[in-house]
Amino acid sequence: MPDARLIPASLHWLGPADPVPPHIADWLGEIGSMTRRFEQHCREVTVQPVKEGFITRAALRPEEAADLPDSPRYWLREIVLLGDGVPWLLGRTVIPEETLTGPDRALVDLGTVPLGRYLFGGAALTRDYICFGLINQGPGLAHGAFDQRSGHSRRATGAEQGVGACWARRSRLRLSGKPLLLTELFLADAPVYRAPQPTHQEGR
Repeated sequence: MPDARLIPASLHWLGPADPVPPHIADWLGEIGSMTRRFEQHCREVTVQPVKEGFITRAALRPEEAADLPDSPRYWLREIVLLGDGVPWLLGRTVIPEETLTGPDRALVDLGTVPLGRYLFGGAALTRDYICFGLINQGPGLAHGAFDQRSGHSRRATGAEQGVGACWARRSRLRLSGKPLLLTELFLADAPVYRAPQPTHQEGR
């Protein structure tokens, strides 16, 4: 059974002309720290590491192999990000070994520290692009429908079942010119899907 804490490979990546709801695009196009933006919607953001370790190029997904240079090994980190204990995001980071030089070797020791805290803590970060994607509802998978304490899949809640698709984004970032690839899947309880507040106009 697929691990509901991992981003599925069946994500559909959109082209530049594909429509995206404006309030979703506002979140997916965030160029600052997603961790900081999430912190505006909860008391505490925490990270649960799921999988960490080196992989070979043969283990990369097609879009990852296309967007990253050849390397003997890549550091893979897959996590769940939670807002006040509720799973909001699945993250998958792939880093060529050549990027892990100097102080950036610390990327293999993040543990429960959000990636954004490291990336946006310095001035050497640039972003090449952001690609939008989505996945239709699956039996618990797209919802992040799992118990964070046991790690086991569970039945999706009513709130989760109300989301027709879960949105994602993929970014190639550079630390002092050295690339890494970050894929983020926004789960059904994430504030991304909350209806935008209407703007009230005074008078007519």
